[in-house]
Order: sequence, then structure tokens, then C-alpha cells
Amino acid sequence: MPFVLGALLALLPALAVAQVNASYPAPSTLSTYYTIPVSPVAFTPIPTPSDPPPIPGIFPSAAPSNPPPVSPDPQVVPDFGPAWEIALEKAAVKVANFTLEEKVNVTTGVYPTTRCVGNIAPVYPIEGRGWPGLCLMDSPLGVRYADFVTAFPAGINTAATWNRAMIRLRGLYMGQEFVGKGVNVQLGPMMNMGKNAQGGRNWEGFGADPFLAGEAAYETILGMQQAGVQGCAKHYINNEQEFDRTQESNTVDDRTEHEIYAHPFMRSVMAGVASVMCSYDLINGTYACENDKTLNQILKMEFGFQGYVMSDWAATRSTMGATAGLDMTMPGDINFGTNSSYFGGNLTTFVENGTISMDRLNDMATRILAGWYLLGQDSPTFPPTNFNAFNITDPATNERVDVMADHYTIVREIGAASTILLKNVENTLPLKGVRSLVMVGSDAGPDLRGPNGYPDRGGDDGVLAMGWGSGSDNFPWLISPLEAIQARARLDHTLVSWFLEDFDYAGVATAVTGQQLAIVFVNSDSGEGYIDVDGNEGDRRNLTAWHGGDELILTVAANNNNTIVVTHSVGPLIIEPWIDHPNITAVLWAGVPGQEVGNSLVDILYGSWTPSGRLPYTIARNASDYPSQLVLGGYPQDILSINYTQGLFIDYRWFDAMGITPRYEFGFGMSYTTFEYSGLSISTVPNYDSYDTELINNWEAGLPNPLGIGSTTALWLHTPLYVVSFKVTNTGSYYGGEIPQLYVHFPASASEPPSVLKGFTNLNLAPGETQTATITLNRYDLSIWDVVAQGWVKPSDTITFTIGASSRDGRLYGTIPA
Repeated sequence: MPFVLGALLALLPALAVAQVNASYPAPSTLSTYYTIPVSPVAFTPIPTPSDPPPIPGIFPSAAPSNPPPVSPDPQVVPDFGPAWEIALEKAAVKVANFTLEEKVNVTTGVYPTTRCVGNIAPVYPIEGRGWPGLCLMDSPLGVRYADFVTAFPAGINTAATWNRAMIRLRGLYMGQEFVGKGVNVQLGPMMNMGKNAQGGRNWEGFGADPFLAGEAAYETILGMQQAGVQGCAKHYINNEQEFDRTQESNTVDDRTEHEIYAHPFMRSVMAGVASVMCSYDLINGTYACENDKTLNQILKMEFGFQGYVMSDWAATRSTMGATAGLDMTMPGDINFGTNSSYFGGNLTTFVENGTISMDRLNDMATRILAGWYLLGQDSPTFPPTNFNAFNITDPATNERVDVMADHYTIVREIGAASTILLKNVENTLPLKGVRSLVMVGSDAGPDLRGPNGYPDRGGDDGVLAMGWGSGSDNFPWLISPLEAIQARARLDHTLVSWFLEDFDYAGVATAVTGQQLAIVFVNSDSGEGYIDVDGNEGDRRNLTAWHGGDELILTVAANNNNTIVVTHSVGPLIIEPWIDHPNITAVLWAGVPGQEVGNSLVDILYGSWTPSGRLPYTIARNASDYPSQLVLGGYPQDILSINYTQGLFIDYRWFDAMGITPRYEFGFGMSYTTFEYSGLSISTVPNYDSYDTELINNWEAGLPNPLGIGSTTALWLHTPLYVVSFKVTNTGSYYGGEIPQLYVHFPASASEPPSVLKGFTNLNLAPGETQTATITLNRYDLSIWDVVAQGWVKPSDTITFTIGASSRDGRLYGTIPA
């Protein structure tokens, strides 16, 4: 449903459409930014949300330790309100007995005097005031700087499964490992949008669509917190590139902020997340960690968040940030190793002289302790910290507790389930009867320095299984394709050879000639900006494969007529130089799948797992086709101005609106089998919420919901309204999984993109089997943000929808009942 350019321009916000050029535009800069004046600020506590009584089967009372069961089509909205109420009451009683200095200490990190990357010092047990403090640890995919831990698949791979059960289980297993190591707060999940295809930390998150990212964040947090570790939703908000991340101001209109970038954080609040991390950047001229609009007004009031906000490491900008909603400063120091803090003694002084009220300090400390109580960490069975993040080899402080259990199983399963089959000519895959094969490319083999040879994984000379930076952890082992394919070849009596030198093209040509099958491996890496890998300072310099990957692939294909390409990449690549080569018979997009990378690949290659992964972003034909590019340049003291001029039109939304044909669209993925869709119907779900009848009637009449405490997370917005049912039949010859996706098409008057993902489910079917699938829609799914009224409103005119296998592969079409 492509829009013409003129129509699109009429739909975008007041900011102009981005001009996309092959080269980076000259940056604009800000001459100043907002700082909070140092003067007394009155504090009025934000009330807790007022929810209706629990409704069995729809709005059940829940606790983090007992979340609702996972479902491919969630229809239950858990009510964590009672659990928060109990936790806050316990915290308030505890905090009431603390001295001023002890309350301040609860809000102020100490670094690096204890074992974790973030630490809140204990309150010593004097006169019943004791509290053990907190250990905060990276990362979103495993316990960083520890041993005997699992290296789970990255967030981007987890999202590529489109499988809620797997996402939840990964979260649960990660949480168990953090708790087993004595960690109170896991610094994840990460849920920034893949707005820029080259963004360095995109792989930590869940892709380029807010709905998919929101569902992945929601399920991850439910799993993590069920295990007993506090989740931390990060990085709030608009932290979409690494370059100049502390010196960039993102100009984002209110509607775009609500519908795109804040959505995953809203879903995190609905999952009961204990903490949120504010980011390094500025939003509309104000730093994220002292931004009253995003912290107090949106997060704490509108979303009804009852937990605490911590800063990213050294992202606190002033003591007055406490008045804007910041509850905890990390790691405590103003800058690493300065032994000075904006909180600590400065916060004590500000409270003593009345600049910051004692009530606000009590609120800060209470929110922090409430997260501890919410997760049951007051239990005497909660383990003490048993490792040392700053000295992993110290036997006195690292007890080497093994927390891995059998978690490698979900790593291997997600690795396979997230591998996306992009091309499969004449059923090249799955492999059968292969007598000889050769593996080509350094990405096929182990790292030359071992799996953890580069600090924080900041290097790339073997198979890529995670990106670099604070989002990484240590591999306990790393099964490369070289090892895994040889193990399978032994069973099949397949002759195996390899050639791992990427730039020796003559040697490559000789190695692949005469082989029945050639598998060429390429990758593309990225990470956090404090590490530079081959000139990539976090963000990727371009969207081409590393180590001369394009030329390597073309050399293999020129000398072997049965070439399979395997890509391990943190995000999209431009694959036009080789994708249509007639000798390339199959392409597997394997992402960054964690420690079992080789085993997961073997499961796909040989058909133990039929591919079911789907792209969580668009693969373009040209880098310039993407609506947003990195903003580079400027001087160190400059505040770069980054205008989110594409508004709601990121990733596939832009491609659809502009009529741009991608190479592979969002949601795309092939299978070894085929599926047919039929029998579409839509039914209205009865309303069991008499508490909110007036709000529901107003919404039906096209009136926005009133802005208030928890108004965006209100029950009536999120309980089921319609159930879309349809049948899916496996018409092929392999057992396999299908990922039906629902895209809503708002009327033109709503100024929305042509197609907006609002639901997905997953099914596994045997050949010839038919199952009925359902995808549930709620009022929030069918609403847009009214900037003037500051509420969610149902658009006038007709809303339609498509059920399909990707954003561009529609199979069934329907209309939302009037």
C-alpha cells in the first residue's frame, strides 16, 4: 500500500522529511541546553494508579514470582498493583528508620569499592535499620565479568524468533543466573529502537518496530523477575546512536515519542519492571536524567511507574536531577574515579538547606527499597554476591559458583529459531547426501585469541556470536561452525575442508573448486562507543560485510556452483553485490546467537529445525533507502542536534509509505515447508470491566482518554477488544513453525504509516496439519496519540487489517467492526 510522496509529506509531523544522502550531512549544533535552576523545588508525591478490582482470567492479581503463563496470543493483563502496594509499604517503614545520610546513601552508588559494576552500600544493622544494599550488573544477555555463566543470544536474535515462549524462557534462565551470582539488579533488557541501521547497540535490543520490541521486553522482564532479579529497562530514551551519545540532543515530537520510542518502556512498566535507566543523551534540549517531561510526566505519571529511575553510568548531570525524577545515580561518581558525586554529600546539603525536600528524598529511597521487596530479595535465602567483576581471577572474592545449569539448551534453540532463511534455490537446504564440503571465511572458525580474548568482546577474527561493550558477557565456551559441522560430517561420512583466510582470494578459489558444496561465512560487528574496532567507534561505519566479505562471497560463488552464504551480523547489510548470483543457492541470516552458534547452525543446515526466524528489521537495497542516518561531525564541545524528522516512519513504515522496494522486508523469513491461511473471522470480546464504562464509551465515541496517573497503562485500554481467528495449514512436506503477523491500516485521516504491526503469534504444524490461530487486539492497539488532548484516541473512519507472513506478504484481509 505505497503512498505517493505528496501524501506522505502531508502526514508527517511539522518537522520536515529527512533528506537521505549517501554521505553524512553536516551536523547542526545547539549553543545551549536546559539546566535545572538551583532553587527550592516543592515536591508532590505522584499517587499510585487507581485500578479496578482484579478480574479473574482478564486482570488477575499477579506478583513477579508468579506471572501469568506465557501464551502465543496474550489476553491476560497482569495486575502488579497489589504487589507494588505491599512492597512500597514495607519500604516506607524501613526508610522511616533511616537517618538522612543513610537515605542519601541508598540513592548514591559507590564505585568500585565492591564486587559489582554498580553498588549501593549497605545500611548497617544499628537499631533495626539494617539493609544489605544492592549489586547491579550488566548485561542484557548474561552476567558480565563473571565465570561459569551462559552467553545467551543477543536481544536482536531473541526478537527474530517472534516466539514469546522462547523470549520468556531466556529471561527466566538469565534471571536465575543473576540471582545465583548474588546480583540484585540485571541491567537489561535494552529496548532502544533500531532507528539507524548502523547504530552500534542495536543488537542488544529487539529490532526496529515498537510493537515487536515491546512484546520482547515484556516477556523478557516477566521471565527475569520471576527468577527473582530486578529488571532494568534501558536506555530511556532516544539513545539510538553511539557517536557523541553524551553530546547529542534528539528533537522528537510528542506523538512519535509516545507511539514509537516510549512504547517498549510502557510495556516494561506493565510487566512490573523494578527499575528504569535514563540515558546519556538530551531530549528536546534537556538531558535524559534530568528531564521532567520524560521521567516524571510520562514515565512516573502517565505510565504509572512505581519503581525507581537510575542513571546510566556517569549520566547524572546535576544534583537537581532528583527533582526531575532521577532516584539513583550510578556508579556514584560524577565521572569514573573522581570520588565526587552529584548525590552523596551534595544531595545531603541540598536536603538540609531545603533546596530538595525531605519528602522527595524519602520518595527516592522508598522507590529503591520497594524494588528490593517486590522481588523478594529480603528473603534470607537470597544469595550474597559471590564473584568479583573487577578481579575475576581472585580466589578470595570469586567463589566460581556455577549457575549455568542446562541453559545452553535454550541458547541453541533460540539460535536456530532466530536464523532466517533468505534464499533457498531448488531446495538446496536442508542438506542431504553431501559427500564433500568446504567452509570459507574467518567467521567459520574460532577466535584466534580464544572466545574471550578481546576485552568486552571488542575484536573480530573468528565466528561472531555477540557484539562488543557493556552488553556482552564471557563465553563459557564457543562452538564455532567449524567444530559443529565437522561433528555432523562424522555421522554422515562427509569429507570436510576449510579455508579461513578472508583476503587470500586465489587460495579461496583453489579451496572451493571441485567441492560438492561451499559454505562461505561473513560477519559484521558493532558495539559500545568506548571501544574502537577497525575504525568502528561503536556504530558501524557502513553496511557492508567485514573482512572483505562481499569479495569473499563473489570469489567462492565464481568457483563453486553450490554456494551457501551464512551471515553473522549485528544488523542489516547491503547484500546487492552478490545476492542474485546464480551460484548462490541458499542464504542464512544467523545474527549473533550466543555460545552455541555452530550447533544452532547445524540444526538448520541439516533440517533438525525448520527455519522459522523472521527479520526484526528491513534489509534495504541501498543504504540511502533508510529514512535515518547517523549524525556525525562537530567538535568535542558541541551538542549535536539530531532531528527525528522521519517521525512515525521508521524502517518498514518508511519503505511502505515511500514505495521503496526493499531487498527483504520486515517480518520476512522462508521455511523448508509451505503454509496456507484461510477462514478469517473477527469477534468482539465481552466487556467485563464495569469500573471503566465511562472511559470505554468515550473512546468508542472518538474522545481521547484523559491524562492522569497510569492513563496509558489503564486496564480498559489493554484488555482484549477483538479476537481475530484464522486457520493455518502446513501444505509442505516438513514439520515447521509459522509466524502469522497482523498489520493494522489506519484511515488516512489518522496520519499513520500504511501498515503498523499490532500482533503476531506462532504455530508449529506437521505436514498436512491445520490449526486455528488467534491474534487479540485491544483499544490501545487501535488508538493514536492525540498531542493536543494528551490522550489516546480512536481514529474516525474505517480501520482495516492484514494477516500475513511478513509486512509485505498479506494472506488474509479484514475490517475492524464499526
